[in-house]
Amino acid sequence: MSFSPNPTSMMQLATITDIRAAEHVIRQHLSPAPLIRSYALEKELRLPSGRRVWIKDYGWTPVGSFKLLGAINWMAKHLELIGDRPVAAHSSGNFASGLAFAGMTFGKRVIIVMPEDAPKIKFARTRSFGAEVRTYDKSTDHQTGQRDRMTREIAEHEHAIQASPYDDNDVISGNGVGGLEIVDELKRQGRKLSHFVCAVSGGGLMAGHALAIADAFPTAKIVAVEPDGADDFAQSLDVGKRVRVDHPHSICDGLLSYDVGEQNWPILRDHVSEAVSVTDPQTCQAMKWIDTQHGLRTEPSGASTIAALLSRKIDIDADGDIVVVLSGRNVDPEDFEKWTAAET
Repeated sequence: MSFSPNPTSMMQLATITDIRAAEHVIRQHLSPAPLIRSYALEKELRLPSGRRVWIKDYGWTPVGSFKLLGAINWMAKHLELIGDRPVAAHSSGNFASGLAFAGMTFGKRVIIVMPEDAPKIKFARTRSFGAEVRTYDKSTDHQTGQRDRMTREIAEHEHAIQASPYDDNDVISGNGVGGLEIVDELKRQGRKLSHFVCAVSGGGLMAGHALAIADAFPTAKIVAVEPDGADDFAQSLDVGKRVRVDHPHSICDGLLSYDVGEQNWPILRDHVSEAVSVTDPQTCQAMKWIDTQHGLRTEPSGASTIAALLSRKIDIDADGDIVVVLSGRNVDPEDFEKWTAAET
């Protein structure tokens, strides 16, 4: 199913100026996530000695994913509007814990609608920061619309302020601060960038990062990665307008939005060079490889980008470094063992 976004002229899109403003907000609460050189990936990809591969590892944030950046900025920008009202949002789990942390930071009540089969670690993190969690059946949501209905009813009946996990300029701008962190570190070391590889789902992570990367490295190729069972963005790029996938499926639970957000689409359309998809077995292989080579247990969504590199889905022939985003590491131990032990 495809549909056209609202005309860009009717929307106030996030800009690099908004991201720089968000940086002042976020630096009051968070330190930059590390940008780690991967000698192992350089060897695996057979890069010449002058090129480097960097992993931006958002697993080091207090909530184990990048989602905290957008949540902190959104909460800070809406404090007056929120007042003593609760904040409501739906999330597969990472924005849930990010918004919960932001609520704890600013003293606001948070109510999250999550799929009942979300990883246990995502429930635990979200509740540990004081949020209330309500669940829905993800398997039938494409037919019932229960997720959006529950979130809307919380806003209407409990007078909550509703936050979007990705389709919001303050969220996009907050996420983009991570892109500024990448830029600052590469510039500090005098590096050039040829490829930026990042997962895309609703588009909040990629949109924010793409704005920062394109501003600093306009010739860099920005590549989006999706599961092959949830490739709505690749389809959108092909036809030039947003495409909805009614029943996305993958072990990458954080990459199963039905479509990219209206606020995200114009940014993604203008800055992303291509979109590639990976299979679940390829993602499992990448999870095992990252654990073996770097000692990092990643969630499938986080490993998908490295899966795209390891499976040679991206033409990396160029001059400059490669940055790959590891978006999160919130995975249940039993699931990690199952997925990395699977025959691939």
